[in-house]
Amino acid sequence: MSDQPEQAAMLGTMPDRPHVRRLPEVIVNRIAAGEVIERPAAAVKELIENAIDAGARRLDISLDGGGVERMIVTDDGVGMSPDDLSLAVERHCTSKLGDETLVHINTLGFRGEALPSIGAAARLSITSRPRGESGAWRIRVEGGKTYPPEPVAGAFGTSVVVEDLFFATPARRKFLKSARVEGRHVESVVRRLALAVPQTAFRFVLDGREVLDLPAQDMAARAAALLDASEADGFLTIDGAREGMTLSGFICPPSVHRSTANGQFMLVNGRPVVDPVLKTAVRVAYRRVIEPGRHPVVALMLTVPPEQVDVNVHPAKTELRFADEAAVRSLVIGTLQRALEHGAGVAGVRPVLSAAPRASRIWYPPEQGQAAVQPAPAYPAAAQGAGMAEPRLMFGDAPSARTLPTAFATNQTEPWPQAAQAGPLAEAAGGAGGLAPLDHPLGAAVAQVLDTYILAVAADGSLVLVDQHAAHERLTHERLREQYLSGHVQAQRLLVPDVVELPRVQQDLLLARQPMLERLGVEIEEFGGGSILVRALPAMLGKSDAVSLLRDLADELEADDTGAPDEMASLDGKLDAVIARMACHGSIRAGRRLAPEEMNALLRQMEATPRAGTCSHGRPTWLKLSRNDLEKLFGRR
Repeated sequence: MSDQPEQAAMLGTMPDRPHVRRLPEVIVNRIAAGEVIERPAAAVKELIENAIDAGARRLDISLDGGGVERMIVTDDGVGMSPDDLSLAVERHCTSKLGDETLVHINTLGFRGEALPSIGAAARLSITSRPRGESGAWRIRVEGGKTYPPEPVAGAFGTSVVVEDLFFATPARRKFLKSARVEGRHVESVVRRLALAVPQTAFRFVLDGREVLDLPAQDMAARAAALLDASEADGFLTIDGAREGMTLSGFICPPSVHRSTANGQFMLVNGRPVVDPVLKTAVRVAYRRVIEPGRHPVVALMLTVPPEQVDVNVHPAKTELRFADEAAVRSLVIGTLQRALEHGAGVAGVRPVLSAAPRASRIWYPPEQGQAAVQPAPAYPAAAQGAGMAEPRLMFGDAPSARTLPTAFATNQTEPWPQAAQAGPLAEAAGGAGGLAPLDHPLGAAVAQVLDTYILAVAADGSLVLVDQHAAHERLTHERLREQYLSGHVQAQRLLVPDVVELPRVQQDLLLARQPMLERLGVEIEEFGGGSILVRALPAMLGKSDAVSLLRDLADELEADDTGAPDEMASLDGKLDAVIARMACHGSIRAGRRLAPEEMNALLRQMEATPRAGTCSHGRPTWLKLSRNDLEKLFGRR
C-alpha cells in the first residue's frame, strides 16, 4: 500500500484525495463501547454505579454465562421518568454534574457514556418507576437502535437487563475469556463497589449460585465480610492525616497475605480505584514484614480535597491523578507502618485446619456442675496431679511464676537449664510482674514441644503457639537494624572507585538524593559526561557490585520518582537482607531446650517489639487457636 503514491507519481497521476466524513452515531457508540465496557465486569460496574448514584438502599445483581448471556441489576433508587429514560440512552446525557468544571464530582458516574455504550453493543432494556408514580416505563436499545418508552408494570426503582453482550461487535466478543473467568472479574467489581457503600445491601447471584448476600452494615462489618480473611485473628484499624488528606481503613497483619493483589481494596473519595501510587505505597509499607512475592490484605479509604485529584482520566473511571503524589504516598506509607509496629499478640493469624469428620451428630454432656447453655470456664478447677501444671493461671503475678515440672521436658532425665544459663532472655523475665492480663496477649508459657515450639495459654483461654527461632530472629533483627540505622550506616571506601554510566535523567535522580544515600553508606559524586563515581558502599554489604547496585537503584527511582533510596529494594532491601542473615545466625536455634523463665521472657519481648508478628523472612512467629477453633477440630461444632 505504501508504494501506491510512488507508482502513481511515476505514471504521472495522483491518488484520489480521501475525504473526511462524519461517522454514523451507531458506529461512534460502538467504538466508544470498546473503551467503556471492554468486558462484562465493566458493564456491571457502570450499572451498579448508576444504581448507587440513584440512592439505592438495596441492590440485586444476577448474571448468566459470566454476564455475556444476561445480566440484571435491580435497585430501589429514585427511578426515572419516560423523558429521563429517553435521554439516559443518549451519549453524554447525565444528571450528575452540578457544574462544568469537572472538579467537585460527588458521584461515581458523571460522563454519560455507559448506557449508550451498552445499548450499542448489546440488547438493553431499562424498566423504571419513580416514587409517587402509579406505573413504570420501559425503554429498549438493541445494537444502537432505540425504541420509544412504553408503559409496563414495575416496582419502585430501576431494573436494567442486558442480554447477548457484544452481539453487535463480534470482534470484541471473541476476545472474552470463559464464563468462569468473566464471572470472577464481575465478582471482584461487585466486592469493591459493595465496600464503597456499606449502608447499601448487596445480593449477587452468578449462574444461579448466590455469591454475596450482604445486609446494610457499618464499614467495619462490611470490610470484614469482603476481605475474606478468615485466618486473620482480628484486623488493625488505621487512621492518619496529612495536608488536608485523611486515611482510614482496616488491614490484616503481615502474616495474612495473598499470591495476588486482589485482596487490596482502595477507595478515594468513596470511589473504588486501582491506582499505582497507592499500590506501591502499600507494598513499601509492608516490605519488611511480609514474605517476598506475597501481597497484603487491606481496605483503605483515602479522602482528598476534590481540587487535588483528577478522576476524569479514563472512561472506566478506575484511574486517577493526584496533584501531590509524594504527599499521598507519604501518608499511606507512614500510616500503615505505624499500624504495623505493634508487638506480637495483636491481630495475628489463626491456623486454618480442617474439622474432624463426623459420621453422626454426637451429644456431649455438660461439664459437671455446669448448665448446658453456659460456656465452660477458661480454667476449670481440677485436682493437681503429678506432672500437671497448677489449675489456674495467676495473671496478676509475673508470667515466670507459672513453672513447669521436669516431666514436661522432652528428655525427662535431663532437667531444664538453670535461669543463670538463660542468657539475655532471662534478663527480661524479672520485669514482667504485676501486669494485668491485657498486658500479656501471648499469655504464659506452659510447655515446649519438640524443643522448637512454645505452648502458652492466653488470658481468654486460647492456645498460643510460638516458633522460638522465628520469634527471636525478629527480636534480633529489630535490635540490629536500630543499631545500624540510628545514625549513619558505616561505609567502606572502595580501593578503586567505580564509574557508572547512566542516562542523564537517572543521574539527576541519584544526585538529588545524595545526602540520603550518604546516610545509607553510599558515597557518590558527579563524574561528568553522564557518569557517576561511586567512592563507598555500606560495609555490611561486603563485596557488592557497585555498578549493578547503582543501576538497579536508578531504575527503581526512575520508575517511582516520588520514592526514596531507603524505600527501594535494591539498596534498603539488600541492607535488610544482610541484617536478616545476621539475625538468623544470632538467634535461638530450633532444637534448643529453654527454661520456663526463658520462654516467658521471649513472650514478653515479642509483645514489646515492633513487627514481632512475623520473622525476618515474613513468616508468622505465633499462631492462636481459640476455644471455637479447638471445638471445630474435635467435631464439637
